[in-house]
Amino acid sequence: MGTLGKAIYAVGFWIRETGQALDRLGCRLQGSYHFQEQLSRHRTLMNIFDKALVIDKDVFVAPSASIIGDVEVGRGSSIWYGCVLRGDINNISIGSGTNIQDNSLVHVAKSNLSGKVLPTIIGDNVTVGHGAVLHGCTVEDEAFVGMGATLLDGVYVEKHSMVAAGALVKQNTRVPCGEVWGGNPAKFLRKLTEEEMAFISQSAVNYSNLAQVHAAENVKSFDEIEFEKVLRKKFARRDEEYDSMLGVVRETPPELILPDNILQDKLQKAT
Repeated sequence: MGTLGKAIYAVGFWIRETGQALDRLGCRLQGSYHFQEQLSRHRTLMNIFDKALVIDKDVFVAPSASIIGDVEVGRGSSIWYGCVLRGDINNISIGSGTNIQDNSLVHVAKSNLSGKVLPTIIGDNVTVGHGAVLHGCTVEDEAFVGMGATLLDGVYVEKHSMVAAGALVKQNTRVPCGEVWGGNPAKFLRKLTEEEMAFISQSAVNYSNLAQVHAAENVKSFDEIEFEKVLRKKFARRDEEYDSMLGVVRETPPELILPDNILQDKLQKAT
């Protein structure tokens, strides 16, 4: 960054600092009526060194997630609350329709002892459960990594396979297609059933749809949020059985109705 670039960066920094100072002043002037959520200094997306992010416009990134450095995320994927994706010493690639659930960590390794480069590559329609750790590994399309599982350097999870919750998959382990691995260290447990393979695919679809709901909720204005609070309070004590006895029909406001494709049973009925 040259002298001019540094000067422009400094001006931008002070403008943003001034904006946050004005917000704090405005909150004090509003007293008890001000909106409680404060501006956060947390940076959801951050370049590092000369490494820039490539995030599709349809990706949902939760406000408390952190995506740093050389990271690419494909269309329709979702990075949930508290996740950290750190592509500093190598790159991270995530395909389309994949969900990285809350508090998961995705990192990379520069290389292993034999000199093999170890980025982290996650394919399409993959589900990574809450609190999982993926480090310098590869997960193929439509695979499933359970909650709290750990995948160490060089692990390769093939398509349509499952790593069970809490499993520790040792370095350079390959999980073959159609198998369930679990335990510490992880070992082959059994073959996946057709129903379980279908569940893996459906899980990715469900999370992609749910991400759209969260994305819409996160961009709502203060007035919209307050209006929905009033609606929820009004309808909170509705008793449908009692209403039917009285012959009363109360319609749920459209603002409180989830899309049909969020609920799996409705989706199955529709098909």
